[in-house]
Amino acid sequence: MAERITPRNQDYSRWYTDVILQAQLADYAPVRGCMVMRPYGYALWENARDALDRRFKATGHENAYFPLFIPMSFIQKEAQHVEGFSPELAVVTHGGGKELDEPLVVRPTSETVIGHMYSQWIQSYRDLPVLINQWGNVVRWELRTRPFLRTMEFLWQEGHTAHATYEEAEEETLQMLEVYADFAINEAAIPVIRGRKSESEKFAGADTSYSIEAMMGDGRALQSGTSHNLGQNFAKAFDIKYLDRSNELQYCWTTSWGLSWRMMGAVVMVHGDDQGLILPPRLAPTQVVVVPIWKKDEERQAVLGAIEKVKAALGDSVRLKVDDREEYSPGWKFNEWELRGVPLRIEIGPRDVAQEQVMLARRNQLGRAGKSPVPLAGLASAVTDTLTLVQNELLQKATEFMEANTREPTDYESFKEAVAQGFARAWWCGTAECENRVKEETKATTRCIPFDQPGGTGRCVACGGEAKEVAVLARAY
Repeated sequence: MAERITPRNQDYSRWYTDVILQAQLADYAPVRGCMVMRPYGYALWENARDALDRRFKATGHENAYFPLFIPMSFIQKEAQHVEGFSPELAVVTHGGGKELDEPLVVRPTSETVIGHMYSQWIQSYRDLPVLINQWGNVVRWELRTRPFLRTMEFLWQEGHTAHATYEEAEEETLQMLEVYADFAINEAAIPVIRGRKSESEKFAGADTSYSIEAMMGDGRALQSGTSHNLGQNFAKAFDIKYLDRSNELQYCWTTSWGLSWRMMGAVVMVHGDDQGLILPPRLAPTQVVVVPIWKKDEERQAVLGAIEKVKAALGDSVRLKVDDREEYSPGWKFNEWELRGVPLRIEIGPRDVAQEQVMLARRNQLGRAGKSPVPLAGLASAVTDTLTLVQNELLQKATEFMEANTREPTDYESFKEAVAQGFARAWWCGTAECENRVKEETKATTRCIPFDQPGGTGRCVACGGEAKEVAVLARAY
C-alpha cells in the first residue's frame, strides 16, 4: 500500500495529497477547490471538534448558529473588513428564478451578521459579556487550493464575544489563543508558537490579531488558529451599544476567534511518514485495531475466543476495532492500518493464545522495536500506558524537529538560508518595506511576534535598522 504514496523527500506536496486520498480522509469534489470528507476523516474532525467544544464550554461559552447568507450591505459596513475579504467573496445575485434586490454573500466569516444580532440583543451592562461560538462552514473563493489546508469551503468554529471594556476583550482574546495552544499541544501533539500578528498579517477589521504557528514536516509554517481583538470597529459599524452603570451609552468591545479543519492537515504533515498517517491517540478515530492471525481452521476459534477476552478487558476505555475480515491476509491488514495511522495494533495468533498474551505494535515505531508481548491479565493498563507513551513521543518528536529547524540569524544572508529550511527567529523592525522585501525575495512572511521576547533592542535582520522585537518568519501554507 505504501507504494501508492509518493515518498516525502521526493515530492512533499504529492506525498501529502497521496496520504489524504489513500488513507480515506477525504476526496476531491466535483466543484474545483472543494472536497468531500470521508467517514474516517470526518471522525477525526469530530474528535477534534469535541475536544475543542469541551474547552469552550469550560470557559463559559455557548454554541449558537447564524445564517449562511449575509446581506452585501453588512459586509460593506466595516471598511477594512470589506477590503480584506472582497477578493474572496462568493456572491448570490439570483434566487427563485429572479434577480435579488440586494446580493447575498455566502459567509466568509460571520462578524457582520453576528454584530447585527448583538446590536439587537445587547441593551445594558447586565447583558454582558456575550460569549457565543458557532460550528459551521464558510466559503472563500481561493485560487490555489489544497485539501484541508486551503479550500473554497471549509468547516470550522468561530467564536464571537462582546464585552464592556477593552481589558475584558483583550483577556478573552488571549484566553482563547491559549485554549487553541492547549488543544494543539495536548490533543494533536503539535508544538506551537503563540504570538501577535504583524499589521499586514492581521485579520481585516481587527485592532490586534494573535495566532498559534506550527512547523510542518517540510519546515514550513501553518497558521493553526487565530484570535482577534476587534476593538470597537464592528461595534461602531453595527451600533452595538450598552447602557453602563452610570446610565451612559457605550460601544461594546468585541472579539472573534477561529480554528478550522486545516488542523487535520497539520496532523497529517507533522506526524505522517512514507507509510502514511500517524495519528495522535487522543484524536485517532480508531485508537486500537485488533488483527487475528491463524492458518488452520482449528486455530480460528481459539484466536477469536481470545479476541472476546480482549474486548472484555478493554471495554469502552478505548476506541477499538476488530479486523476479522477473512478475505485479507494479516500482512495486508497490518499495511492498511499503518497507512491509516491507527496508533496501536494488537496481534493475536495461536502462540499468543497458548501463552495467554497478545502482541502490541506501535504505529509510530514500526518493526521489532515497536512491538512488545503483553499478558492478557494486564492488557487494559498496558494499552492505556502505551497510548499515552505514543501521544507523548509524537509531541516530543515534533518539538525536537521544530527546535532543530529553527535558527536565529543575525544577517540577511543567513536569514535567507534559515527560511529556506524552517523558521527564523530574528530581530524585526516591522516596517511594510521590510515585509514586502522579504516576501518578494524569499517567499517568507512574518508568522508572528512571539510572546517570549528577549527584551532590549537589536538590529533588524532585513534592513539593519533598530528593532524592538523578535519575530518568527517562515514560508507558510
